Amino acid sequence: MSGENSSADDVQADGVQQVWDVVVVGAGPAGASAAYAAAVAGRRVLLLEKAELPRYKTCGGGIIGPSRDALPPGFELPLKDRVHAVTFSNNGRFTRTRRSKQMMFGLINRPEFDQQLVEHAQKAGAELRTGAAVQRVEQHGSAVPDRRTVAVVLQGGETLLARAVVGADGSASRIGAHVGVKVDQVDLGLEAEIPVPETVAEDWKGRVLIDWGPMPGSYGWVFPKGDTLTVGVISARGEGAATKRYLEDFIARLGLAGFEPSISSGHLTRCRADDSPLSRGRVLVCGDAAGLLEPWTREGISFALRSGRLAGEWAVRIAEAHDAVDTRRQALNYAFAIKAGLGVEMSVGKRMLAAFERRPGLFHAALTGFRPAWRAFKEITQGRTTLGELMRSHPLAQRALTTLVPEPVAAERTAELDADDTESEGSVTS
Repeated sequence: MSGENSSADDVQADGVQQVWDVVVVGAGPAGASAAYAAAVAGRRVLLLEKAELPRYKTCGGGIIGPSRDALPPGFELPLKDRVHAVTFSNNGRFTRTRRSKQMMFGLINRPEFDQQLVEHAQKAGAELRTGAAVQRVEQHGSAVPDRRTVAVVLQGGETLLARAVVGADGSASRIGAHVGVKVDQVDLGLEAEIPVPETVAEDWKGRVLIDWGPMPGSYGWVFPKGDTLTVGVISARGEGAATKRYLEDFIARLGLAGFEPSISSGHLTRCRADDSPLSRGRVLVCGDAAGLLEPWTREGISFALRSGRLAGEWAVRIAEAHDAVDTRRQALNYAFAIKAGLGVEMSVGKRMLAAFERRPGLFHAALTGFRPAWRAFKEITQGRTTLGELMRSHPLAQRALTTLVPEPVAAERTAELDADDTESEGSVTS
């Protein structure tokens, strides 16, 4: 499915270079959702992806309720398993399994899932171009014919023109750097895809493991996908050696050290700062490129799907804007839509992470022994509620979180992390 649009296709019969209504950079869940939303609105959409599809992504592959709700109509999830049970452990101890009659969430392989999302965008009218790495975007200068146009410059020098651009090019986003995205939480995830015999696979069928890890804020997981187990851990960046050791110990403890992983990978996740921009001129960012993910669990697929759809819808409005004032108004509306929904969830998630860092044992005890906490976990994964709604509708939960982490403390934590990153490891938006 690569190279479906050559550079010649971007020149009209009269020799004038065509201008796309919307160019989306990155064909992951956020980008494919943005392309679908803009194409369904009847606009001329070009979806750019630097890799060839399908391609592997480091990701647990859990599809929770909000993700299912954000999928295009008619989308059939390529589920590898349906989760009805969760085993919790606290650094390998105090193990307990809790079960649900109804499915809590599904498990997918990202290559298949992403490929299907892209195909839905294409069916809606978006054009796909793979092997197209974006070097930069320009909103001023000789490459830009007028103020209603953005130039997307590919590696190699080719320039594409658009009325609006959506950056969905991942956590190390070039478009995010153009917009000026700022992050205040960076974590390192390590993962192994481990093929296992049928007898081992059967033991894990329908059940995941979540292990609260040895470093503050860390945890590990086992997600079964047929004859393969996705095993991973995540912790704050800067703890690379300890995170690697945690994964090795975790795999050994599970009795899986004798099986050779088919893939071993790592990935940095980046959460946006509260004041981070979501747009610049006619350019919007969404998903990982905007630093949008749940800070406690670092779940990103639902944030990618939801923010991508919003970005596609508002990119259409920006493409129709005739002046800077209208463009700015539509960009602000996009930012408001993101902050009113996903932003609220992220705010609660940051406080949950701060509380979890302080008292992981308390979280473990609540989820394994306190029925309302387990019910809340189920309802969040099933999409019946969100962290934000939970805090609004359950005063007891709100009081408990405030007791563990007053809001100013959570704010101080993110400020400290930001300072540490700046001093020790440089800019994280590059």
